[in-house]
Amino acid sequence: MANPSLPNSAAPPAPGRSKWQTRGFALLLDIATVSHARAAALLVVLSLAMFLPGFFALPPVDRDEARFAQASKQMVEAGDYVDIRFQDEVRYKKPVGIYWLQSAAVNVAEAVGVEEATTRIWIYRLPSLFGAIGGVLLTYWAALAFVSRRAALLAAAMMASCILLGVEARLAKTDAMLFLTTTAAFGALARAYLGPKRTPTETVGWPIAFIFWTALAAGTLLKGPLIFLFVGLTALVVSVIDRSARWLLALRPLPGIVWLLLLASPWFILIMTKSGSAFIQGSIGADALPKILGSQEGHGAPPGFYFLLFWATFWPGAVIAGLATPTVWRARREPGAKFLLAWLIPSWIVFELVVTKLPHYVLPLYPAIAILIAGVLERGGLSRSRWLAHGTVGWVLMPLAVAIASVAGFVVLAHELGFLAWPFAAGALVMGLFAWWLYDVDGAEYAMLRAIAASLLVAVTLFGIVLTSLPGLFPSVTMAQALHDSDCSEPEAAAAGFHEPSLVFLAGTKTLLTDGAGAADFLRQGPCRFAFVEQRHERSFVQRAEGLGLRYWQVTKIEGFNISNGRRVSMSVFRSSEGP
Repeated sequence: MANPSLPNSAAPPAPGRSKWQTRGFALLLDIATVSHARAAALLVVLSLAMFLPGFFALPPVDRDEARFAQASKQMVEAGDYVDIRFQDEVRYKKPVGIYWLQSAAVNVAEAVGVEEATTRIWIYRLPSLFGAIGGVLLTYWAALAFVSRRAALLAAAMMASCILLGVEARLAKTDAMLFLTTTAAFGALARAYLGPKRTPTETVGWPIAFIFWTALAAGTLLKGPLIFLFVGLTALVVSVIDRSARWLLALRPLPGIVWLLLLASPWFILIMTKSGSAFIQGSIGADALPKILGSQEGHGAPPGFYFLLFWATFWPGAVIAGLATPTVWRARREPGAKFLLAWLIPSWIVFELVVTKLPHYVLPLYPAIAILIAGVLERGGLSRSRWLAHGTVGWVLMPLAVAIASVAGFVVLAHELGFLAWPFAAGALVMGLFAWWLYDVDGAEYAMLRAIAASLLVAVTLFGIVLTSLPGLFPSVTMAQALHDSDCSEPEAAAAGFHEPSLVFLAGTKTLLTDGAGAADFLRQGPCRFAFVEQRHERSFVQRAEGLGLRYWQVTKIEGFNISNGRRVSMSVFRSSEGP
């Protein structure tokens, strides 16, 4: 990889590049690479532009986001910041870190006067937004250990524009914050490994060790020992290849471990005291082991799943990953490339072998890919193979797929064409087309910048317009609105068949998840009670209601689509006749 002491001047324009083109997107890099402060400012602006479309307007997404948000909501309601619960059930699959962050966001929002803060999902998403932006900035910081300032900026911009991070930044769960902590840990680990190799007299200061162990502690509170898998495999592989682990002493392991335990152990002690062995059984026995040994919640996939998915989830940077691979392989014995490959490959293999697979599991490995690509691009080492270069058509295919899917979604779910999304989808398609078409003329860097612009327009199209304009994708919102539109000050609800956590979050913690007969029993208990009965449960509801002599009436009927299981939803909303 490139030496970090290389000058940070811009690469010369590719042959045939016009002055206007040189002054275009590339000018932003020229200006931003003058100082770290400017580079960070550009990355923050880019990240906000990428992550904010749809951030406030998207309803709670089933199932993980709504589960995390509801558990955090119950923490605020109960004032108990040790135990983790979803309704009356303990939720011990993950440690407390993300729940604390989300609860803090809600408490701050209430303190500054945000109305109904506990049911505004965007407040629970704020830690994910900050985690994604912080992770992008830390990608830049980590990359500076390997490449020049300009290449580091490009690597971080690839992360800001990648599809997977854009999704995680908009979801109130652990993975964007885990991305931040793992990237911080790897940035510190890289400096401990590379510093002495490049300058033998250089010593790693206490701040680097502090960042490393603090990141490990934060990652532990977010997702348990997973961060140790990423960092530990990298350190192990590098040490085995070099036949020495002495470089790890630069991270001050003894005081570092003490600091980690001081930060992370108090909550684990409290939850073990309160729950006994229930937390261990829930986090390991009911969550970790089933994912390793089997397909949890139908998310199983064969080895190779992440490799295939990578070309979409790391778009647009993935498009030139193939072009960078030959040079990366040739440089594999260089210290920088060796470390980055150790960051990437061992953990990737582990996740390919684990039976349960979800796209976000490999997100902490993507910065290594971005830095490798940026380093190869910086030294002009992208392959000139024509058959590999044909892959740059991927910059066109993603916007095209989004445009087609957007129109299809509007036609199927809203019976309209969604004209508002067309200009942005067309803009993304044009930018992707130019990135591909002019790749040989303007060079890879300029093409990548065009592709990043295309990714921004894809985000506006998909998250800012399409998903927020199709209420049928989020039936819980319509169901909760039916409660709010009633004449009841505190309506209560039961749901038969539709048991998604988003309904509990929006309709209230006391929402009863039951079957048809249970919904009829629920209505009998008093006024201001509503039953959402899915079509397949209506017969048992009616039979039980008749047996009870229950008088009820249908308020409305709700049609929608359950994105968590891919099925259409048809529900009747019933209310006891003791109502109006």
